[in-house]
Amino acid sequence: MKIAIASEGSRVSEHFGHCSKYTLYSVENGVIFHREVLESPGHQPGMLPPFLASRDVTHVIAGGMGPRAVELFQQHGIQVILGISGPVDLVAQKFIAGRIVPGVSSCHHTEGHSCDHE
Repeated sequence: MKIAIASEGSRVSEHFGHCSKYTLYSVENGVIFHREVLESPGHQPGMLPPFLASRDVTHVIAGGMGPRAVELFQQHGIQVILGISGPVDLVAQKFIAGRIVPGVSSCHHTEGHSCDHE
């Protein structure tokens, strides 16, 4: 399993497509054996799902993401977990232990704001 967490500093980013980096955790038998940080390649519609799929990511975690982005990740076989906040390392540990509870996406659909991007 490989987890990508949208990150702003050491915390989970509120919006997956607009974060500055992705913290990736490679997990085997419930243990993190590798952690790496990828700088965000920038926000371009449709680019992030194949970008992370090419790095064998199986799960993405963020505070929020638009519905079209969720659909695109699912098309690449990547499970999306939203409504998450907190320190990225703690979130990764809780997810691996099965103690993370997905919430409501922090991406707000208001006038003038579109979330059908990654």
